[in-house]
Amino acid sequence: MDKRTIAGRRRVLAGMAGSLILATMPWASAWAEDGLGTADAPVEVRIMANEAFANSWQTLLVPEFNKVYPNIHVTFDGVPYTELLAKMMLDATSPQPEYDVLLVDDPWVPQLAEIGALADLKGEKIAALTSADYDWDDFNAAPLAAGEWNGVQYAVPVRSNMLLRFYNRSLYKAAGLPEPTPAQTWDEFFSDAEKLVRDTNGDGKADVWAVDTYFVREPLTPTIWQSILNANGGSLLDDAGAPAFANEIGAKSLETHKRLLDYAPPGALGHGFSDSLQAFRQGLVANLFNWGSVYKSTAVDPKSTTLTVDEVGIQVLPVGDARAGSHRGIWIAGIGSKTEHVEASWAFLQWLTSKQGESVNATLAGSFPARKSTLTGTPAEPWLGPVYQTLQNAYEVAAEGGMWRIRSAKSDAAQQILADEIARGLAGQASAEEALSTASEKIAKVLK
Repeated sequence: MDKRTIAGRRRVLAGMAGSLILATMPWASAWAEDGLGTADAPVEVRIMANEAFANSWQTLLVPEFNKVYPNIHVTFDGVPYTELLAKMMLDATSPQPEYDVLLVDDPWVPQLAEIGALADLKGEKIAALTSADYDWDDFNAAPLAAGEWNGVQYAVPVRSNMLLRFYNRSLYKAAGLPEPTPAQTWDEFFSDAEKLVRDTNGDGKADVWAVDTYFVREPLTPTIWQSILNANGGSLLDDAGAPAFANEIGAKSLETHKRLLDYAPPGALGHGFSDSLQAFRQGLVANLFNWGSVYKSTAVDPKSTTLTVDEVGIQVLPVGDARAGSHRGIWIAGIGSKTEHVEASWAFLQWLTSKQGESVNATLAGSFPARKSTLTGTPAEPWLGPVYQTLQNAYEVAAEGGMWRIRSAKSDAAQQILADEIARGLAGQASAEEALSTASEKIAKVLK
C-alpha cells in the first residue's frame, strides 16, 4: 500500500470518527446554546499544556471537536515541561486567570488542588452538565486516580502514559535470541543483554547495544529505579506516608538500574528521554524503557523513525521479585476553579475523554486511552491492537504495585531530591545505600 493510499484512508477514518461522535454524543444537541457559544458570539477556551504535544493537539484534535461544537474556539498554549507547573500555579493564583483548562502531569494534582486551582468535576455544578453516557466507571482505576486528591476528582485522563518496554525484533533475531515476553525476568533480560551488544561491521567495536533509557540527572530518571523497586515488592512510602525505600530492596533495585549502563551506548550516563529515544529509533539499541506514548512516532511514523511496526514490540518492563514493572505518568486535564467558561471547558474535556473522543485522540494523535471499553474494543488502526493489550496490562500492574510518583503537595520537591540522589548512585558518586539513605532523610523533612 503506497503512502498516498494510507494517508487517504486516514483522512476518511478521521472524518468518519468525527461524524460518529456527532451522531452518538447526545449532550451535543441536548445542551442549550447558553455557555456553548453561538455563531455570532463564540466562546473562547484557553488551555495551558506541555509544548511537546500542544501544537499537534491544536492541529489534529480541535478541528474534530469543532465538528461537534463549532462555536467553542479552543486554543492550546504550549509551555516547556520544566516551566509548566510554575506557570500553572502562577496563573491559577492570579485574580483573573488567563486559562480555563490546565493539562497537568500525574504528580501535580495535589499541589494545584491545595491552592484551589481546580474545580471538582463530580461536584453539583459540573455533574449537572455531565451526560449520563459519560460512564465514570468505564475508566481504569490507575489513570483515573491520577486526577483525584483527598476524595475529590479534579481532573480526567487525557493522555494516559505508562512507562513501557520497546524492543527491536530485528536486533533480537540477528543476535539469535527469541523475542522477550511479558514474563521475562531481570536475570533473563541481562542474560540476553550479553548477546545483544554486538559489532556488526567487523571493526572490533560494538555498534549496537542492548538497552537505553533514563540515566541523566533529571526528575523522570528515578521512575526507572522506582519501576524496578515496585516490581521487587518495594514502595516509596509506607502506610504512614514516610519514606520506605532506603533498604535492601531499594538498593538492589538501584543496582539493577545502574547495571543497565553496562549494556548501553557510550555516553549513556547523560541520556534521558530524547537521547535514548533517538538511539532506539535509529536501530542502535535492542530495548528502550520509555513512555509508551511515543510508540506511534517510533514504530508507525516514517517522518520520525527508521523502524516499522513489524520491527517494534511493546510490553511491560521485566519481572522482579513480585511482579512485572511499569510506572504511571498520566496527563490529566482539569477545569480552572475561576473560569467563566465552565460549560464550554467541560464540553471539550467531556468530548476528549468520552469513548468516542478517546478513539479519535488515539487514532490521530497517538494518545493512549484510559477507558476499559476502548482498550478491549476493536482499535481504529491495526497497530493499536498490541499497544492496547500492553497498556491494559500496565494499568493493572501499576494499580497492584502502586507504581507512581509521590502523591503530595510537596511531590515536586521530593522528586527533585530523588533525581539528585539516584543520579549520584548511577554515576558511582555514592553507593546505592548511601544515595537512598540521603534521599530518604531529605524527603522525610520535605514531606513534614
